[in-house]
Amino acid sequence: MKPVSKVEIIIDALEVEHVTKFLNEIGVSGYSIINDVVGKGHRGVRSGDALTDLFKNSYIMVVCEEKEMHMIVEAIRPIVKKFGGLCIVSDVIMRIHRKSE
Repeated sequence: MKPVSKVEIIIDALEVEHVTKFLNEIGVSGYSIINDVVGKGHRGVRSGDALTDLFKNSYIMVVCEEKEMHMIVEAIRPIVKKFGGLCIVSDVIMRIHRKSE
C-alpha cells in the first residue's frame, strides 16, 4: 500500500486536450477520462446529449505523488476560473498497481 493523491477534475470537454497535454508534459504516468459527464452545478444542468462538445463536461482522474498533485492543481486553476468546472484533491491509499512487464 502506498499513500498518494487523487485529483478529480470536471472540466469543459473542449479543455480536455489542453489538460492532458499538460499532464503528459509534467510526466504523469496515467490518467482516466470519462466523457459526457452529466450533472448540475453553478453553470446549470449539463445533460451530455448536446450535438457538440460546447456544452459537455468530461471527468479526468489522476492518481499521483504529492509533488505532481500541486503542479496539476496550479495548472488547472486558471482553466476552472475561466471556463468553470471543479478540481477535487483527496489523500488516498493505492492498494494494487501492476506495471506492465
